[in-house]
Amino acid sequence: MTNYNDTTYAILGILTTDCKSGYSIKQFIDRSLNHFWKISYGQIYPTLKFIVQEGLAEVQISSNPGKPDKNEYNLTSKGRDVLKNWLEQPMKQLPIERNEILLKLFFGRYQSHKKTVSLIQNYKQELEKRYQTYVAIEQSIMDFNPNDDDAVYWLFTLDYGKRTTKAALEWCEYTLDKLFIKEE
Repeated sequence: MTNYNDTTYAILGILTTDCKSGYSIKQFIDRSLNHFWKISYGQIYPTLKFIVQEGLAEVQISSNPGKPDKNEYNLTSKGRDVLKNWLEQPMKQLPIERNEILLKLFFGRYQSHKKTVSLIQNYKQELEKRYQTYVAIEQSIMDFNPNDDDAVYWLFTLDYGKRTTKAALEWCEYTLDKLFIKEE
């Protein structure tokens, strides 16, 4: 069986939702996956073309009066099988985090103490905003998709985001406490 890249699998998964066009796929990514998986328009359209070439999806042209025609993609049974097979495979490796804050802090001895404190404080503020975004997304899912079969899984991934963000906020508090102790 052919192994595809993660973007291919992500788009196959998105095609299981009501998102059928490149535009709606990008909107879905921006509203949901973007917090843990980024895919650009520049990746979406070539991947959709590839998925069709591989027989994983079929494309149909949709016409609406007064609007330009658009391509709509639907998974084939082969596409569903490929997605299911990938989902059932064990994880290849733990995700590796690239975190600019940690990289800068690692070399923090070469910047002023004040700048280091400011860096962590700004990071903490951004994390607080992210956490509030997650809370809003959670409320939206509960309000608009409570009976959707996918909703429970969306909430699992959202809970992961909330928990890791909360842990990062606690880390900020701890680090700031240590930095202020060092300042004295």
